[in-house]
Amino acid sequence: MPAPAKPARKRLPVEHSIGAQIRLTHRLFSQALQTALAAHEVPLGMWYFLRVLWEQDGLTQREISERVGATAPTAVEQLRNMEARGLIARTASAADRRKIHFHLTEQGRALEPRLLACAEAINQAALAGFTPGEAGFLRLALMQIQANLNRTGD
Repeated sequence: MPAPAKPARKRLPVEHSIGAQIRLTHRLFSQALQTALAAHEVPLGMWYFLRVLWEQDGLTQREISERVGATAPTAVEQLRNMEARGLIARTASAADRRKIHFHLTEQGRALEPRLLACAEAINQAALAGFTPGEAGFLRLALMQIQANLNRTGD
Protein backbone atom coordinates (compact mmCIF):
# COMPACT_ATOMS: atom_id res chain seq x y z
CA MET A 1 0.00 0.00 0.00
CA PRO A 2 1.54 3.38 -0.98
CA ALA A 3 2.21 5.97 1.67
CA PRO A 4 -0.40 8.69 1.91
CA ALA A 5 0.45 11.73 -0.15
CA LYS A 6 1.70 14.72 1.74
CA PRO A 7 -0.36 17.84 1.29
CA ALA A 8 1.18 20.27 -1.16
CA ARG A 9 3.11 23.07 0.50
CA LYS A 10 1.66 26.48 -0.01
CA ARG A 11 4.18 28.76 -1.64
CA LEU A 12 4.48 32.32 -0.50
CA PRO A 13 4.85 34.67 -3.45
CA VAL A 14 7.88 36.92 -3.09
CA GLU A 15 5.74 40.03 -3.08
CA HIS A 16 3.97 38.69 0.04
CA SER A 17 7.19 37.84 1.90
CA ILE A 18 8.07 40.47 4.50
CA GLY A 19 11.68 39.23 4.56
CA ALA A 20 12.03 39.54 0.79
CA GLN A 21 10.49 43.00 0.81
CA ILE A 22 12.79 44.19 3.61
CA ARG A 23 15.81 42.76 1.77
CA LEU A 24 14.87 44.49 -1.48
CA THR A 25 14.18 47.75 0.34
CA HIS A 26 17.51 47.55 2.15
CA ARG A 27 19.30 46.95 -1.14
CA LEU A 28 17.65 49.99 -2.72
CA PHE A 29 18.46 52.17 0.30
CA SER A 30 22.07 50.96 0.24
CA GLN A 31 22.44 51.67 -3.48
CA ALA A 32 21.00 55.17 -3.13
CA LEU A 33 23.16 55.94 -0.10
CA GLN A 34 26.29 54.53 -1.75
CA THR A 35 25.73 56.78 -4.75
CA ALA A 36 25.19 59.85 -2.55
CA LEU A 37 28.23 59.10 -0.38
CA ALA A 38 30.47 58.61 -3.41
CA ALA A 39 30.17 62.33 -4.13
CA HIS A 40 31.88 62.87 -0.74
CA GLU A 41 34.40 60.04 -1.30
CA VAL A 42 33.03 58.05 1.63
CA PRO A 43 32.40 54.33 1.09
CA LEU A 44 29.14 52.87 2.36
CA GLY A 45 30.88 50.66 4.94
CA MET A 46 32.52 53.70 6.51
CA TRP A 47 29.14 55.46 6.79
CA TYR A 48 27.89 53.04 9.45
CA PHE A 49 30.97 53.59 11.61
CA LEU A 50 30.82 57.37 11.25
CA ARG A 51 27.13 57.35 12.12
CA VAL A 52 27.80 55.50 15.38
CA LEU A 53 30.65 57.86 16.34
CA TRP A 54 28.56 60.93 15.52
CA GLU A 55 26.01 59.68 18.03
CA GLN A 56 28.62 58.84 20.69
CA ASP A 57 32.27 59.68 20.24
CA GLY A 58 35.00 57.84 22.13
CA LEU A 59 33.66 54.31 21.93
CA THR A 60 35.86 51.21 22.00
CA GLN A 61 36.23 48.95 18.99
CA ARG A 62 33.94 46.38 20.59
CA GLU A 63 31.23 48.97 21.32
CA ILE A 64 31.41 50.31 17.77
CA SER A 65 31.38 46.82 16.31
CA GLU A 66 28.28 45.85 18.33
CA ARG A 67 26.39 49.01 17.39
CA VAL A 68 27.24 48.69 13.71
CA GLY A 69 26.58 44.95 13.69
CA ALA A 70 30.00 44.18 12.24
CA THR A 71 32.40 41.36 12.96
CA ALA A 72 35.64 42.20 14.79
CA PRO A 73 37.82 41.78 11.65
CA THR A 74 35.51 44.05 9.63
CA ALA A 75 35.60 46.67 12.39
CA VAL A 76 39.40 46.54 12.60
CA GLU A 77 39.75 47.06 8.85
CA GLN A 78 37.19 49.84 8.68
CA LEU A 79 38.63 51.69 11.68
CA ARG A 80 42.14 51.43 10.20
CA ASN A 81 40.89 52.88 6.93
CA MET A 82 39.13 55.71 8.74
CA GLU A 83 42.26 56.46 10.76
CA ALA A 84 44.41 56.45 7.60
CA ARG A 85 42.02 58.99 6.05
CA GLY A 86 42.26 61.22 9.11
CA LEU A 87 38.62 60.78 10.14
CA ILE A 88 39.32 59.25 13.55
CA ALA A 89 42.11 59.01 16.08
CA ARG A 90 42.69 56.32 18.66
CA THR A 91 43.58 56.82 22.31
CA ALA A 92 44.37 54.33 25.03
CA SER A 93 41.86 54.11 27.85
CA ALA A 94 42.95 55.79 31.06
CA ALA A 95 41.03 53.18 33.09
CA ASP A 96 42.11 50.07 31.17
CA ARG A 97 45.21 50.24 28.97
CA ARG A 98 44.02 47.23 26.98
CA LYS A 99 41.10 49.23 25.61
CA ILE A 100 41.42 51.66 22.74
CA HIS A 101 38.89 54.45 22.25
CA PHE A 102 38.13 55.98 18.88
CA HIS A 103 37.44 59.69 18.55
CA LEU A 104 36.36 61.69 15.55
CA THR A 105 38.82 64.22 14.22
CA GLU A 106 37.68 67.62 13.01
CA GLN A 107 37.64 66.17 9.50
CA GLY A 108 35.39 63.30 10.65
CA ARG A 109 33.01 65.67 12.45
CA ALA A 110 32.91 68.01 9.46
CA LEU A 111 31.37 65.25 7.31
CA GLU A 112 28.37 64.89 9.60
CA PRO A 113 26.06 67.64 8.31
CA ARG A 114 26.70 66.86 4.63
CA LEU A 115 26.36 63.10 4.92
CA LEU A 116 23.34 63.24 7.22
CA ALA A 117 21.70 65.56 4.69
CA CYS A 118 22.27 62.88 2.02
CA ALA A 119 20.70 60.20 4.22
CA GLU A 120 17.77 62.47 5.10
CA ALA A 121 17.10 63.17 1.43
CA ILE A 122 17.05 59.44 0.70
CA ASN A 123 14.69 58.81 3.62
CA GLN A 124 12.39 61.59 2.43
CA ALA A 125 12.35 60.16 -1.10
CA ALA A 126 11.61 56.69 0.27
CA LEU A 127 8.73 57.98 2.40
CA ALA A 128 7.14 60.14 -0.30
CA GLY A 129 3.38 59.71 -0.10
CA PHE A 130 3.43 58.57 3.53
CA THR A 131 1.80 60.66 6.22
CA PRO A 132 3.95 61.30 9.33
CA GLY A 133 1.73 58.81 11.18
CA GLU A 134 2.25 56.13 8.54
CA ALA A 135 6.01 56.69 8.59
CA GLY A 136 5.99 56.43 12.39
CA PHE A 137 3.93 53.25 12.26
CA LEU A 138 6.32 51.74 9.71
CA ARG A 139 9.28 52.55 11.95
CA LEU A 140 7.53 50.97 14.97
CA ALA A 141 6.55 47.90 12.94
CA LEU A 142 10.13 47.38 11.77
CA MET A 143 11.43 47.79 15.33
CA GLN A 144 8.88 45.21 16.52
CA ILE A 145 10.04 42.77 13.83
CA GLN A 146 13.64 43.30 14.97
CA ALA A 147 12.68 42.69 18.61
CA ASN A 148 10.75 39.54 17.67
CA LEU A 149 13.67 38.15 15.69
CA ASN A 150 16.17 39.07 18.41
CA ARG A 151 14.08 37.06 20.89
CA THR A 152 14.13 33.99 18.65
CA GLY A 153 17.94 34.04 18.76
CA ASP A 154 18.06 33.90 22.58
